[in-house]
Amino acid sequence: MFNSVDAPYFETLRIRVLLGRAFTDADSETSPRVAIINETMARHFWPGEDPIGKRFSLTSGVGPFVEIVGVARDGKYRVLAEDPQPYFYVPLTQHFTAQRTLQIRSTMPPESLAAIVQHEIQALDANDPIEEIQTMKESLGGALGYFIYRLGASLAAAMGLLGLLLAVVGVYGVVSYAAAQRTQELGIRMALGASPSQILTLLLRQGAQLVAAGLLFGLASAWLLTRAMSHMLVGVSPSDPVTYISVAALLSFITLLACWIPARRAMRVDPMVALRYE
Repeated sequence: MFNSVDAPYFETLRIRVLLGRAFTDADSETSPRVAIINETMARHFWPGEDPIGKRFSLTSGVGPFVEIVGVARDGKYRVLAEDPQPYFYVPLTQHFTAQRTLQIRSTMPPESLAAIVQHEIQALDANDPIEEIQTMKESLGGALGYFIYRLGASLAAAMGLLGLLLAVVGVYGVVSYAAAQRTQELGIRMALGASPSQILTLLLRQGAQLVAAGLLFGLASAWLLTRAMSHMLVGVSPSDPVTYISVAALLSFITLLACWIPARRAMRVDPMVALRYE
């Protein structure tokens, strides 16, 4: 696959040229034919070599040939989910096509810019048809763009929130029940001279140990599982620290709260009542 572009294309689309140069106004119809290839094409056809100055043909093995003057970063050319594939660019002046896609980068609001662009094109040629004007966000919002990812992300977010809710309820219930079952033990400790603050410290310390063990296992498992999901993510790191820290802090808080509430109750129980508790 290839694309016919003009000189400012790479700057406009923020496609970095890694080796060589971008197209210039000197790449005219009468100058030697040139091309810029992507990283995948360079690795596929010239592995371990410098592709600058190499030549290839768009039509046959006997030419005409174009010379590689640059290597650009890989991109997405048809759909977001595609694997990296060979791709190259040629100057529009050397490979003209009547159907054009005009891409504009501006600080103006897209709604205001669209009317200006349409007016300028019709001022140049009133009979030149304009098929569609849309923002990049709108262009990427269809079935081949972010729609499937947004749908999958919404479902995954719903399942994640449900899982987090179940984890919070489960952790609180188990820890709270375990602490409540120790009422008799806590009564004995208080009868033997333990202070309320010592009882509270004991339960919170044991709860913190449980939290540390659970988080260590959970974070390690999550990190390993997200490695398998990395190819499904676009513009998002599978090791997002904000998500890891937020979930770990929430579960830690819930677990310590589940220890603190029964401990507060036990601190108010008379030791003699606790000793008779079954």
